[in-house]
Amino acid sequence: MTGSSSNFKQNRLKQLRAFIHTAQTGSISKAAERLYLSQPSISLQIKALEEELGTTLFERRGPKIQITPAGKILLDLTQPLVEGMDTLPEVFASQLGEVDTGTLDIAAGESTILYILPQFVDAFCKAYPSIQVRLHNVTGRDGMSMLKADEVDFAVGSMLEPVEDINYYPIFSYDPVLITPPDHPLAQRESVSLHDISPYGLILPPRHLSTWRMVKLVFQQHNADYKIALEAGGWEVIKKYVELGMGVSIVTDICLNESDKVARIPLNRYFPKRSYGVVMRRGKFISPQARRFLEILHADLGDKIDPLSPNTKQSELSPW
Repeated sequence: MTGSSSNFKQNRLKQLRAFIHTAQTGSISKAAERLYLSQPSISLQIKALEEELGTTLFERRGPKIQITPAGKILLDLTQPLVEGMDTLPEVFASQLGEVDTGTLDIAAGESTILYILPQFVDAFCKAYPSIQVRLHNVTGRDGMSMLKADEVDFAVGSMLEPVEDINYYPIFSYDPVLITPPDHPLAQRESVSLHDISPYGLILPPRHLSTWRMVKLVFQQHNADYKIALEAGGWEVIKKYVELGMGVSIVTDICLNESDKVARIPLNRYFPKRSYGVVMRRGKFISPQARRFLEILHADLGDKIDPLSPNTKQSELSPW
């Protein structure tokens, strides 16, 4: 019995690591790829853990697996511990003030990468030239999947609805505006109603993105009709097609600059400000590299908010 207990303690970290990666990816094969192990090895480690704990951690349904309630409890307990062990050298170096290497993975949408992050990435790269920064250009849905699978340190973007196990810390906010060609009939107005916009075709991002859902909701709430002239990906593309007179669009002024040849009409009376901020998996261990970037991201806020603190509540955070 003593020998069995000793062997379990020696292999516990490997078993928990196999369990955690399987839970994150929902796949034994993907966990094996991450850990550079064979699938049978991952299966054996999970089986040994289940036998030792006397419980079932995954329900196996053909090629798919589903974490059990007991597995979820174990995941919540052990994930921070294993992450802490795996990052111990970096954390120790950080405490000594020697964080000069490593990688930083950030998930963000195209608009965030183009309009928000450049100045902060530039400052970070100049301060920590030996840390490799990897920006993952993804949709909100894909970014959320990467967060939950721990494939990125955090995401920067916008969230319209709360998501389980995800914390959102809004930092920036932008105003909604209608953009039109300079010679458009609506261009000379200081304000327009949704009914004024109804006759004109809208150019919007793909319908699976949040902008489309927001436009649909607001027009429905005000009993106003709308029609789509064109569906196009990316704010730069949308602005270009508006300039060409192919339609009008509703955007946040995050994407606008002085060189854009479009008229701008505020829509604050209909659409809320759009916030952008840091998105993290709840309980996620923050690497020293990520911590350094977040310190740069929040430099102008001082001590007003600290997304790194476990005591910070989302209700206490207000956008710029």
